[in-house]
Amino acid sequence: MQSKAVTQEDYINQLPEDRIAPITKLNELIIKHMPKGLEAGMGYGMLAYYVPKSIYPNGYHCKPFPPLPFINLASQKNFIALYHSGMYAKKELYDWFVSEYPKHSKYKLDMGKSCVRFKKVDDIPYDLIEQLLGKMSVEEWIDIYEAAIKK
Repeated sequence: MQSKAVTQEDYINQLPEDRIAPITKLNELIIKHMPKGLEAGMGYGMLAYYVPKSIYPNGYHCKPFPPLPFINLASQKNFIALYHSGMYAKKELYDWFVSEYPKHSKYKLDMGKSCVRFKKVDDIPYDLIEQLLGKMSVEEWIDIYEAAIKK
């Protein structure tokens, strides 16, 4: 479900009532704890947290005009999705998250390579997400990204 919202505020205001509080809390948490250098905005119809062109002018290789994405947050039909590109690109980070998740939630982890799906909005592990946000710097993300596209 991609939104046509232009701003994060518009995106949140268009959400169903039961999604406003958890998305707002996640958005505020991400903005407060995201790696230094990221900017918040919209991307791909979701809340986006990306490396701005002022830091990484090359942008995203598939479409060089947008900035390099790092984290996205979306309200989907049956869940809230948190996308973290660092977990997709760095196995150690993915493994850390998978091993830590059961310590922070009583529900089974529902996850793809970079997408964590929260179906129980009352049981989002905000503390674990805060820890995740501090695990990779913008510089490390750019280095990993550039190494991957040069293969």
